[in-house]
Formats: sequence, C-alpha cells, structure tokens
Amino acid sequence: EEYLRNMQMNHILKDALVKDFVTPFFQPIFNLHTNEIDKYETLMRIKKEDGSYYLPYEFLEVAKHSKIYSKLSMSLIQKAFETFQISSNGFSINLSYLDMTNIVTTTFILEKLEEFNVGPWVIFEILESDGIENYDVVLSFIEKVKSYGAKIAIDDFGAGYSNFERITELRVDFIKIDGSLIKNIDKNEEMRIIAKTIVSFAKELGIKTVAEYVHSKEVLDCVKEIGIDYAQGFYIGKPSAGLH
Repeated sequence: EEYLRNMQMNHILKDALVKDFVTPFFQPIFNLHTNEIDKYETLMRIKKEDGSYYLPYEFLEVAKHSKIYSKLSMSLIQKAFETFQISSNGFSINLSYLDMTNIVTTTFILEKLEEFNVGPWVIFEILESDGIENYDVVLSFIEKVKSYGAKIAIDDFGAGYSNFERITELRVDFIKIDGSLIKNIDKNEEMRIIAKTIVSFAKELGIKTVAEYVHSKEVLDCVKEIGIDYAQGFYIGKPSAGLH
C-alpha cells in the first residue's frame, strides 16, 4: 500500500512540475521590536486540480527519495525570488542538506541571486535536525550565498540535540527556536528557562532569535518578555498564497 501511495505521489509531483502547480505560501514573521511584520517564510504547497493544496508532510519525504526533489526546490526558489524582487520585505527559504549538496540546486541558487539581486533580503533556513554529514560542502555554500548579502538561519533549534558549537561554525544570523519549546512557554517554567538560555547565548554572539509556534497572545507576551526578536505562528498569521 505504501509503495503504491509513493508511486501515486511521485506521479502527482511530476504532473505538478509540468502544470506549474508548485505554489509558494508565505507565513508572516513579526518583529517584536518594531511591532511590524517585516519578513515572511516561504513554504511549499502543491496545488491540486480542485484548487486545494497538498501540504509538505504529504509529499516531501516521497520527493526527497526521487529525482523530482531538486526540481521542486528550484521551482519554489524561482517563485520566491520573483515575489520578493518587488517587495521591501525580507523572506526566508528552507534548504535541506540535499539542496546544499546538490550542485545543480546550488548553482541555480547562485545564478538567481545574481539575476534577481535579492541577496540582502533572503534568509536561507537550514534544518538542524537534518543530519549534516559533510560540513565542508555546507560551509562552502554558506560562504558563497553570504557574499551576495544573504543570511543564514538554523531552523527548529532546541528540537533534539542542539549543537551550540556548530552555530558559530555555520556563521548563523538567526536561530529559530523550535515550537516544542515555545508552544507552552507561558505555562511551563522549564521551557521558559531553556528558551531564555538560548536567547542569552544568541545575544552574546550577535545572533537574532525567532520564536516558532506562537499561537496565542499569552505566548506572544512571554516570548517578548524574555527578549526574543521575532515571532512566527498562527497567532501572528497562517501561511497563505499571497503577502498580507
């Protein structure tokens, strides 16, 4: 059954590339110092024939095990760059270890940074839990995109094993604190202490912090109080097909 499902999804993804159904959704990121939305995270959706969308959990793993994955990534990057070339907002794009070690994808990214001139507005989010095996390749990629003014964020920091040493090595500009530490921060003193420790560590290094999973006013007040720089979550805004 699973094999069949994977085959079907593979077919859907191939079709999506042909029909240009790869759709960027944007989730607002709220600046807690200025009280304004000044960034958006770009998230991938695949449009269905009926106008609804497949979510990443439905297709991403299947895609990563096929040759389609890099094509999906490149389609999303192209569309994000086009969108923010005419916007004054910053934006982030998630990159997996697969993206950063795929010569076709990395060459494409560098070409697009050159073409669209959006370097200073783009943040590349790297998944901390992604099992980076070859740090030299990743560091080389980071160095190249930073030469265009791009920034680097570590996503889901605090989920599982957080390697503080790698943060300095990867020349990180933003740490996105994982939702598991944030969602009950208004009720859970231990989570609050852990988040506070990450914030003070980041501040010492001149790294900005983003709280993920901000789903209520109480959580928002709490993350603001402990000195986090940005907030993202359903209370701020859900991902949508356009910029709001």
